[in-house]
Amino acid sequence: MIPTIAVTAPVGPEGAPLLVLGPSLGTSTILWEDVIPALAADYRVVAWDLPGHGASPAASAPLTVEDLADAVAAAVGEPFLYAGVSLGGAVGLCLALRHPRKVRRAAILASGAKLGEVEGWYDRAAQVRAQSTSSLIVASAQRWFAPDSIARRPELSGRLLHALQDTDDESYALCCDALAVYDVRQALGEIRMPVLAAWGEHDGVAPEAKSAEIASGVVDGAIVQIADAAHLPPAEQPDAVATVLKDFFEEAR
Repeated sequence: MIPTIAVTAPVGPEGAPLLVLGPSLGTSTILWEDVIPALAADYRVVAWDLPGHGASPAASAPLTVEDLADAVAAAVGEPFLYAGVSLGGAVGLCLALRHPRKVRRAAILASGAKLGEVEGWYDRAAQVRAQSTSSLIVASAQRWFAPDSIARRPELSGRLLHALQDTDDESYALCCDALAVYDVRQALGEIRMPVLAAWGEHDGVAPEAKSAEIASGVVDGAIVQIADAAHLPPAEQPDAVATVLKDFFEEAR
């Protein structure tokens, strides 16, 4: 069953290439709001929310990362460029594998072909089902942000943590269950469109090795570091992320 997701209205010049932005687990389209104005100068930009996050309805059944990719493909009717963070990046790899005629280029930020350990995801799902997403606030702040990010951008950091607290508990847990079984490492060689893998300098969740695995595994891969960022580069370093994405997508215009 394909889950239902909310997609924002396009922002940018009519007739420009469509660029779809994907979220990290526990966040919403807030993650991209400071990057979108720079991208919207040259692209029609939309962003989507995970089930039970932001504007998307709660999940009504178990789901996989592949199901989320199918949901994005169904919600976006035309070929598009794609950039996603963490779980949104995993969705980008599944989009490239399952819908190669739709995805022109894919930027995979702070993500990997496999993320975390199976039991770790199931443990987090169980914690959220028992104690709600509020129980994740402290640990998530530590994972998400580089040492100076919260002090540098306290208002946005606070809004992102509130978005986590507002996320539907069961939907979050179902996304954890999906990540527990997600693993496309052996399929990377089937991805033929250009792929950019970007990692945050201080990211302990998806460090450089995860991006290197993607870039070397796909047919046409590149890799770049986002300095002074951890696991949410678009929120921590929006100008740097916008520059990286505009450079990568330039040839598709």
